[in-house]
Amino acid sequence: MTDIGEKKIKLLVLSGPTGSGKSALAVSIAERIGGEIVNADSLQVYRGLDIGTAKPSAQELARVPHHLLDIVSPEQEFTASDFRREAAAAISDIDRRGKKAIVVGGTGLYIRALLEGLVDSPTGDPELRRQFAEVPGEELLRRLSSVDPETARRLHPNDRVRIIRALEVFEQTGRPISGFRSEHAFSGAYYDAMKMAIKVERQELYRRIDLRVEQMLQDGLVDEVRSLLALGYGRELKAMRSIGYKEITAHLAGETTLDEAVTLIKRDTRRYAKRQMTWFSKENDIYWLEYPWSFATIHGHVIEFFG
Repeated sequence: MTDIGEKKIKLLVLSGPTGSGKSALAVSIAERIGGEIVNADSLQVYRGLDIGTAKPSAQELARVPHHLLDIVSPEQEFTASDFRREAAAAISDIDRRGKKAIVVGGTGLYIRALLEGLVDSPTGDPELRRQFAEVPGEELLRRLSSVDPETARRLHPNDRVRIIRALEVFEQTGRPISGFRSEHAFSGAYYDAMKMAIKVERQELYRRIDLRVEQMLQDGLVDEVRSLLALGYGRELKAMRSIGYKEITAHLAGETTLDEAVTLIKRDTRRYAKRQMTWFSKENDIYWLEYPWSFATIHGHVIEFFG
């Protein structure tokens, strides 16, 4: 990781909701400025999850070097901390070779972790998670309210992952996770970053999402999921619970028709895109690219930034 005392590496960070055209735009920019792309999508790191994660095409990969694609197997956990470490190494290497790093993806937590750091709280405890697994969300949130009301106020009973994480930290340390955040979270900038995000009018974005899901089906999403299952990657894995994979897995198990699965994928992708926009709208210092954008204007801003 770049030392705060050293000259900071310049980064272009391109984010936005799924289906907004980040990958294609990033490739076009990278070709013109001698850039290389660092993936910041939490699912594109997994090998074998290609169609359902909309990984860059073979043509895009041939045009511009990409990093942090296909680096872990679906059964492996890959956290924001892991991303921060791997991305920092890739960025340092890109900079050392005189190239420009472009971080591209829609996983807001990954981008924030890279640019600003992470909460220095304890690692997970599998035994505690097993104990919490069968407890209803309302009861978990009630327990959290009694020990960390600040965090509990921000969470919904259905947000089991974050509730359990907060309880886990308290059980391990006797301190609320909100305390760790106030002391350590995002306390310094590691890079000189120009942050851009694509903004697409909602109905147009939903249209693009629907078309992309249809294309995924034509490209072989069902066969991709079938192959992953045949390799032993079960539906309990985090990667296989992601949008597109969980719905097709349910279809292959005879629980839904294909049409029902596709409808759910489209719905859940739209909801995910809405959550992404909510996240990025709260970030500071983002230059918003209104779709359809002027590439000449974008290119001018990027050239000016990198000097």
